[in-house]
Amino acid sequence: MHFDAEFYVAVGFTIFVLVLLWVGAHSKFAALIDARINRIKGELAEAERLRAEAESLLASFEKKREEAEAEAKAIVAQAKEEAELIAAEGKRRLDEFMARSVKQVEQKIAQAEAQATAEVRAAAADAAVKVAERVLAKGGAKDFVAAGINEVKSLAERARYVSN
Repeated sequence: MHFDAEFYVAVGFTIFVLVLLWVGAHSKFAALIDARINRIKGELAEAERLRAEAESLLASFEKKREEAEAEAKAIVAQAKEEAELIAAEGKRRLDEFMARSVKQVEQKIAQAEAQATAEVRAAAADAAVKVAERVLAKGGAKDFVAAGINEVKSLAERARYVSN
């Protein structure tokens, strides 16, 4: 019998497989494969836990962002209200100031008119007294009334001219 090289390779392979089985290599390979499977399962579980944690963080950040936006809108609304109140208060104060100023100017005008009227009356009274003195000093009473009226008119016109 003549054996080929293929026969020897098959016999050698069979002996090799039997030695591996006898030494327990198959259980070691199974243990290695089981360890690798367990490690991959652990990594998948860790990845799932990290993904869930990332989703919860994202949700909390979204909630905080929404709260911050709502707070910013509230702040803007409050600032607008305060600005409107300040503007209304400023307008009210300006109106009060203008009313006081107008009232003061009207009072000054009334005082000036009263003072001018008093000055005209005083000038008319002085003129009447002077006319009466002249007439009495001259001793004539006939042109007393006409001269007095003319002199009072001229003094009143001068007083009006001076007060304007």
